Amino acid sequence: MPARFLILSASMGRGHDAVAAELARRLRAAGHHTARADVLDLLPGGLGASVRGFYRTAVGRFPAVYAGVYATFFRTGRGPRPGSAPLAALAERALLDLVARERPDAVVATFHLSAQLTGRLRARGALRVPSAVVITDFAAHRQWLHPGNDLHLCLTPEIAERVRESLGRPAAVSGPLVGERFLGPAPSADDWAARLAGTPGGPVLVSAGAWGVGTRVAQTAWLVSAAGYLPVVLCGDNERLRRELAREPGALPLGWVDDMPGLLGASRALIDNAAGQTSLEALAAGVPVIGYRPIPGHGVEGVRTMARLGLSDHAWDSWSMIRALDTLTPPGAVRERRLEAGRALLRPDAVRPLRELAAGSPPHAPASGSRSDAGHT
Repeated sequence: MPARFLILSASMGRGHDAVAAELARRLRAAGHHTARADVLDLLPGGLGASVRGFYRTAVGRFPAVYAGVYATFFRTGRGPRPGSAPLAALAERALLDLVARERPDAVVATFHLSAQLTGRLRARGALRVPSAVVITDFAAHRQWLHPGNDLHLCLTPEIAERVRESLGRPAAVSGPLVGERFLGPAPSADDWAARLAGTPGGPVLVSAGAWGVGTRVAQTAWLVSAAGYLPVVLCGDNERLRRELAREPGALPLGWVDDMPGLLGASRALIDNAAGQTSLEALAAGVPVIGYRPIPGHGVEGVRTMARLGLSDHAWDSWSMIRALDTLTPPGAVRERRLEAGRALLRPDAVRPLRELAAGSPPHAPASGSRSDAGHT
């Protein structure tokens, strides 16, 4: 029987919404019904826009401030730790009203505030349908984790094991939720290759995310160009960064790009600073990833985790970044091993645990205790 899913995302950049859109596509392809909502819109009085604005300003202009916020609210530690429970509580009534209107068989969170919101309501019995959390980050910080949620979907087996150990709750491995268009040769890749031809090393993507944030992006582009590559900088909606890079000889700054499969198909590597959705799309498309000058908080943790799992390189300085490019861009065994590690993340039926949850099949809960430093507060 087809089920109804309510997907609760957040417009914090584009990554969480991209996962929500792909999740909805896969569920609809399996014959189910979906509805989507932005958890920031459920907060009263325009508070959601203020939260988004603070995060964007802190990451883009005051990274030390965001690093402090992340260390205080997101990392684990001994004793009581502040969390996002007061903020999540403000959205409870709106979510319950939405659930009453949509009548879903399950609610799925793709953002950590959404996970805290559904977990609190499930723990009290106010949300009477099961809730699942799709952890979109390699940095599975404690705000993703609430024991009230019935199921967690994780990028890797290591993250799933950490969830089980932290909460004593079920966790499954979904792999990256990226669109099918990233999984095969893109028809437009040849067009991009012709446009980007002309440098000995070929084009290298430099990603600054949907908001175009990062440290010394122009200097990174200069280093890549000086090493014989064409830096193609993804500036997102940051027109100021795009204008700055337009004055940089040898760099090609781009705004928002709709044809990412084609651009990735023409690129030799991705230099990324957040270990987010662009990195996952690159892994799916067969493009090696190099983490360099990550943004604070979840960016640093995600880049380190990807490298530790053998999915990317973490370049600690300019020399190691160039060495990684010189090693990973030419065809050969080193590049192929890295690409194979990325392909191994993909799961053909990532949404099966969600379908089973909505159908009333309870996920298996492992016999492990819940740690006191999980995200609920």
